[in-house]
Amino acid sequence: MEEKQSCHHAQCVRLVPIFNHLEDAEMDMIAASARVLHLQKGEILFHAGERDDTLYIVNSGKVRMYRLSDSGKEQLVRILHPGDFTGEYTIFQPGSTHENYAEALENTSICQINQVDVQRYLVEYPEISLKILSEVTRRLENSERQTAQVAIENVESRLIAYLLELVEKESNSQPIVTLPMSKKDLASYLGTTPESISRKFTSLEQHGLIEQLPKKRIKILDVDELLFHAE
Repeated sequence: MEEKQSCHHAQCVRLVPIFNHLEDAEMDMIAASARVLHLQKGEILFHAGERDDTLYIVNSGKVRMYRLSDSGKEQLVRILHPGDFTGEYTIFQPGSTHENYAEALENTSICQINQVDVQRYLVEYPEISLKILSEVTRRLENSERQTAQVAIENVESRLIAYLLELVEKESNSQPIVTLPMSKKDLASYLGTTPESISRKFTSLEQHGLIEQLPKKRIKILDVDELLFHAE
């Protein structure tokens, strides 16, 4: 795990929505207080139970956030992509600890800003707080929807709902979506097994509803029929 003392540019700050609305000089100042952390694929950024006193911004690469049940089973929480961040709870709840584990899915660059600096920026630029609250609210809505789906819907309905969430509003009649994670992680996210996910993809393909393409791409052959199939 290689660590540098300062950012050489404001790239990661410009990527993240909570900062990129600021003036260039202000983003440069925030970037100057950040440290860059380079993770190799498979390295752990933090463990559940560790002190949460840093805001982490993904500059490049991907980070998998997951938690472990008492039996040791993994439950995927979300995948962080460039511009995404985690550690927001430390801003509003000093002394808190991480509830999840964070692992680099590939070689990843992280910008870290410590709690004291972030709180100072919140005082100087109150609009940052609104941006953070908006993102936290969005994550809470996604988490509640995910919990409800696992509790009341079958695996096929969960998978269809997830695929339809990936469809852009202005897409054509046969949109192609790209899975942002592996099928193994998708299974964990949807609360099932990789074998079950593979069977459901095959079943939907056999029904003429989707076509599985290379590089984790899925072509939806008829959005309305796919939605009707989930009901």
